[in-house]
Amino acid sequence: MNTPSATAGHAATPAWKEWLFTTDHKRIGVLYLVGSMAAFGVAGLMALIIRLEQMNVGMQYITSGTQYNGFLYFHGAAMILAFLIPGLTGFAANYFLPLMIGARDVAFPRINAFSVWLFYFAIVLALLSFVIPDAPDIMWTGYPPYSITTAGNTSFYVFTVHLLGFSSILGAVNFLVTVIYMRAPGMGWNQLNMFTWTTVAAFVLQLIFIPVLAAAVTLLLFDKYLGTHFYDPSAGGDVLLYQNLFWFYSHPAVYVIFLPAVGILFEILSTMGKNAVFNYKAAVYGGIWGIVGIAGIVWIHHLYVTGMPDWLRLGHMVTTLLISVPVGILTLSMWGTLWKAAITYNTAMMYAVSCLYLILLGGLTGIPLALPSLTLHLSETSYVHAHFHFIMALFSAFALFGGIYYWFPKMTGRYADGAVATLSFWCNFIGVNVTFWPLFIIGVEGMPRRYWDYQMFPQFESYHHIATYGAFIVGFGMLLQFGNFIYSAVAGKKAPLNPWNSQSLEWTHTQSPPGPGNFIDDVVVDENWSPYNYSK
Repeated sequence: MNTPSATAGHAATPAWKEWLFTTDHKRIGVLYLVGSMAAFGVAGLMALIIRLEQMNVGMQYITSGTQYNGFLYFHGAAMILAFLIPGLTGFAANYFLPLMIGARDVAFPRINAFSVWLFYFAIVLALLSFVIPDAPDIMWTGYPPYSITTAGNTSFYVFTVHLLGFSSILGAVNFLVTVIYMRAPGMGWNQLNMFTWTTVAAFVLQLIFIPVLAAAVTLLLFDKYLGTHFYDPSAGGDVLLYQNLFWFYSHPAVYVIFLPAVGILFEILSTMGKNAVFNYKAAVYGGIWGIVGIAGIVWIHHLYVTGMPDWLRLGHMVTTLLISVPVGILTLSMWGTLWKAAITYNTAMMYAVSCLYLILLGGLTGIPLALPSLTLHLSETSYVHAHFHFIMALFSAFALFGGIYYWFPKMTGRYADGAVATLSFWCNFIGVNVTFWPLFIIGVEGMPRRYWDYQMFPQFESYHHIATYGAFIVGFGMLLQFGNFIYSAVAGKKAPLNPWNSQSLEWTHTQSPPGPGNFIDDVVVDENWSPYNYSK
């Protein structure tokens, strides 16, 4: 992939120019991966600074609440909008979805290239918030009236959201058209990989809900800089309008992240267990599309304490609990895929199994937050913080890391597994539990979220000590992991074309890494073919 190309009578094109102007979906996937990992690194550094500050009562390293808010803003926004969503629907979808359906490219290659550079422009814009004199001071949610009255620069937040949203919409249109019209001849809908199904569902959610978030932050921009009053109650506006619009997108965004992560887990579990996906059709039509159907009617549980009438709380309590049904179907399908499996344990499989633990713990701790009577106590506490990280941030990040290990031989022709990979996994897994279990405990006891200092709660200091130690264990594990990725890509042990003996097209019909056009010969499948056709 990195070899400069040349034609008769012309000089070879420099490798940097090929990457800069590429329309190859695989290279674009790699660009998304590099950008999302860079965002993860910076946002992870912000998390370590936040944990250091909260380790002890009083001011430690951060000089003001405004600076703390800036770190918190970048950590939250970058982890969700610049790491998880681009990593899952940018990197993984770009690189592997066309290979899985037997397509030689995506439907609109140039639009695909445009989308990745919009993503990079958004990252640069977000990073500039650290050097401008009026850095954003709005958390990652941008709630008014604070985001309007603050001296911080709200426009950087708004334009970053616009760029990332536009990038996601272009990607969604591109891949939906690709899956509908460019599948290999003979490939029916019930022969698609689970990752393909989950990614399609995620892109449907993006197309429906991203315009709502864009409208919400645009009105925020107008209120602050053009003098409008959409969110000003004294002038006839409604401050809760923003929260409704924001969470109308942001809770479905949880499933934009969750669904592709689940799709990656299905690929790993089925391949490493040499089992067909358990209850495939129920998982697709009941689980995946059940989530899509309900995702848009659960956002009010984020606003239980903002003055919602009781009847509305009750209705959204029911829908919030109801969405656990399709999530449960997917979870049971993943567990069922392991029934009587001939499991190969490697780093990808360890991450996948850890995700089964994370989804169980995250799901069970989410039930109290669906109940208004309990949320009145738990809202805006560290309990919510810990739950959110387990069910979405850690679950999806671990699934993505597992996917990188799983597809690493396909992308590079080399393994990334080994002693360093195993050590980094255990550091990450142990570290996240040491970090977030104490936050569950003190959250139930009343520790607020987003507090720069907590002098009124000195009894929680020892728990913050433990959480901070856990965060640095994770930091060490991540350094090992990224170092291992870089070393393995250059000097790792060479892998055969299909090291996991998968039945999926990206393993059985392509080189490692795949060349231009993906496939040497046209791919045609018959009605009996399946990406999970394993026989004992």
